[in-house]
Amino acid sequence: MLTFVDPRGLVKRAIEPYRNSLDVHKNGGAGITVGLLANGFPDSELFLRKLGSVIQKRLPQIETKIWNKGNPGITVPEQILRTIVDHCNVVVTAYGH
Repeated sequence: MLTFVDPRGLVKRAIEPYRNSLDVHKNGGAGITVGLLANGFPDSELFLRKLGSVIQKRLPQIETKIWNKGNPGITVPEQILRTIVDHCNVVVTAYGH
């Protein structure tokens, strides 16, 4: 006789659905700042700069700002993190290869 065991754990807390309260499409992105954070791998910043250009073509009023933490082996320096939190509504991170 075979016994099947469900490998998933039990959920201990209620599942909260994700609701995005920010409409980046409203007014062509006016008033929205997207932070682009490269992790320091080669081409990560270049990729995000190109992504920023595409975002701005689709949403001409949106603002993008880019940071590069410079070293993929470290966490985001506190000063960069604080600036991103203080000035951005949305953040996209990426790494290169």
